[in-house]
Amino acid sequence: MLNSIILTFTKVVTSIYLAYSQTSSLRNGYKLSLAIIFIVLLNISCADKINNPTEAKISTIGIGEDEITVVVVSGTSYEMGYQLGKALKDEIKSCMTGFIEYAQKGEKTSRYSADTPGRYDDATLDNAWLSVSPYLTERFIEEMNGLAEGSELPIELLKRAHMIPVVGDYACSGVSVWGKASNDGHLYQIRNLDFTMVAGLQDYPVIVVYLPDEGIAHASATFAGYIAAHTGINAKGIVLSEKGASPGSEYPFDLDGTHFSTLFRDLLYEANNLDEALNMIETTKLIKRYRLYVGDGKNESMGAAKILVSSPDSVKLTIWKDNDANDEVAPNIKENICYYTMENDITYNYLSDNYGSFDASKMIELSKLVATKSGNLENVVYDATNLEMWVSYAHGDEVASSRSYVHLDLKQYFNND
Repeated sequence: MLNSIILTFTKVVTSIYLAYSQTSSLRNGYKLSLAIIFIVLLNISCADKINNPTEAKISTIGIGEDEITVVVVSGTSYEMGYQLGKALKDEIKSCMTGFIEYAQKGEKTSRYSADTPGRYDDATLDNAWLSVSPYLTERFIEEMNGLAEGSELPIELLKRAHMIPVVGDYACSGVSVWGKASNDGHLYQIRNLDFTMVAGLQDYPVIVVYLPDEGIAHASATFAGYIAAHTGINAKGIVLSEKGASPGSEYPFDLDGTHFSTLFRDLLYEANNLDEALNMIETTKLIKRYRLYVGDGKNESMGAAKILVSSPDSVKLTIWKDNDANDEVAPNIKENICYYTMENDITYNYLSDNYGSFDASKMIELSKLVATKSGNLENVVYDATNLEMWVSYAHGDEVASSRSYVHLDLKQYFNND
C-alpha cells in the first residue's frame, strides 16, 4: 500500500515538473521539493517497517491434547517480541493475567501468598523488577517492549508476571549424560520443571524459536508470554536446565542481581561452548539459590557441568563436572554424568544400570522416574549433539511425566538461520 502511494505521488510530481520545466527557477524549486518529499517518504517507509515487523511463523507439533504451538520469530529483539506478542495475543493475555491472579489469590502451600501475605502483590512484584532491572540486557528489555506492543497488554502486567518466579521458590531435576555414558556418544540432558499446575500455565504451551539478527539462534520451551527461560537450547549445542534451591524460610530474598531465567536467555544468545557458558555464569552477580546444568553437545567441546548457586553464603558458586570426588552426590558419581534430582538414589541406580546405553527413550524414562507426583508442570529431554528435543507439558490435573514427550528437530530452523 505504502509503495503504491509513493509511486502515485512521484508520478504526480513528475508530471508537474514536465509541465513547468521550461523555467529554470521552477526546475530548481522542483528539485528541492522532490528532495524533501523523498526524505519524508523514506522516513515514513522506515517507520512502517519498524511498526510492522515481519510476522511470526506458527506451526504445531503433537496431536490432540499433546499439541504444542511452535512460534518462529526473527529480527531485532523488539521485532521478535512484537511478532510473538501479535501471534499469541489472546493466549498471552489469558496466560499472564491468569498467572498473576493465581499468585495473588494464593494457594495453601509455602510457595504462595496464602502463607506469605503480600508476597505476590503488585508492590512486591514491582519492587522485584526494580531490583533486577539494572542487570537486564537492553535486548531483553526491548523484547519485553515489543511483546507488550504486539500483545496490546500493559508492560507493567508482563513485568509482574515475570517476577513471580523471581520471588517464588520451587524444585526441579536435571541430568546430563554424554560420551561413554550414552549409546551414540551424544550429549543428552533432562530438565524437569516441578512447579504449580494450579495456575494453569500448562494450558498455554509454546516453544519459541528465536532467529536473531545478532546472536545465536535458540529455542525456549515455555508458556505464552513468558520470555525469560527456565530451559533452552541454542544452535551451538548448548543446553540449559535448572533446579530451584531457595527455601521459603529465606524469604524475602535479596534480589540485587541477576535471576537465572534472564541469565539463561543471555547464555542462549552468546555461549558458543561450555567454557564460555561457565565464564558468563562466574562473572554474573546471581541471586538466590539454585542448581544450574549446562551441557555442550559439540564433539570438539563436549561436556557438562552442574553449578550450585548459593548467593546468600560466603561461597556463592560451586562448579562440579563429571566424576568429581567433591561432588555433593559423591560417592555416587560416574564419568560423563552430572546430576541432581528430586530422587537422587533412584537416579544413580538408573544411571548405573543403563550406563553406556543412554538415548532419548532412556532419558525420557529417567525423566518420568524422578518427576514429582504432583506439580510436575513440564519436562524436556535434549539431544544437544543432534539439536533435538522431546517436550511434555502437564494437561489439566495430569502431570507432565504421564504425558507424551513430543519430538521437535531444531535443525530445520537453526540450519536455515
